[in-house]
Order: sequence, then C-alpha cells, then structure tokens
Amino acid sequence: MASNQPKKSNMAAASAPPKKVKSQEATIAGFNALRNEQRNIASKLYELDCDLNEHKVVMENLKKIAGGRKCFRMIGGVLVETTVKDVLPNLQVNSDQLSQTIEALNSKLVEKGKEIVDYKEKNNIQFQVPDKIAEEDESEGKSDAAPQKVGVLAT
Repeated sequence: MASNQPKKSNMAAASAPPKKVKSQEATIAGFNALRNEQRNIASKLYELDCDLNEHKVVMENLKKIAGGRKCFRMIGGVLVETTVKDVLPNLQVNSDQLSQTIEALNSKLVEKGKEIVDYKEKNNIQFQVPDKIAEEDESEGKSDAAPQKVGVLAT
C-alpha cells in the first residue's frame, strides 16, 4: 500500500502542468472568441453602412423624379409596383432606422474593444509582431538565419 501512495502523488504532479497549459489554451480561446465577436460586429457595421449609402443614393435620385411616376420596390423578395411619392417616405424611415442601428453597433464595437483590452491586461496577453522577432534575432546574434514572419500570442 505504501508503494501505491507515491505513485498517486507522482501522477498528481504529472497532471498539474497540463492543467496550466489548458488554462493558457482557455485564455487564448477566450481572447480569440472576443476578437471574432468584434470582427462580426465590424463586418455587420460595414454591411449596414453600405446599405445606408445605397438608400441615400436612391433617395437622391428619386427626389429628382416626379412623385406620380411609377416605381418598383423589392419587399421580401417580391417586386411591388408603387409610386415615387409612396416609396420616398418609406426609404427615409428605413434610412433613419439604419442610422440608429449603425450608431448602436458603433458603440457596441467600442465596448467590445475595451473588453478585449481589459481581457488582454487581465490575462497578461502580449503580441510579438514580425518586426520585433527579426530585431530580437539580430540582437541575439542570429542575424544570419532568415527571420520568420509569424505573429505569436504570448500569455
């Protein structure tokens, strides 16, 4: 029985480092998840900004056209015939709603950026950019080897 106890303590000691590695992996995964959320918000923001610009161009062109003229509008995949005077107010409402949504997403993007910075500081995450890697290699006397152009995430 006495020989079994040291084996268990050795097993416990051997299993401790993987938990620390897993913690680093979890930290990196959490950071990457935050960055992905930020990218998703930014891409949605870009998409809505393009839609808003498109609405503005259409509204500018429709203002030059007589209100009683026929025009067509796509609603839910169905092309609907209407007049310019009926479409223009709807476009203005949609444009206003897009502007409000863009403002909300901008504030959400800023909050997500702050959250990422806080997460980096809390978990002591630092980046090494390729230029720094090359400078470090040269300062250590490894200038004859070609520098690797790889970004490294260190915790």
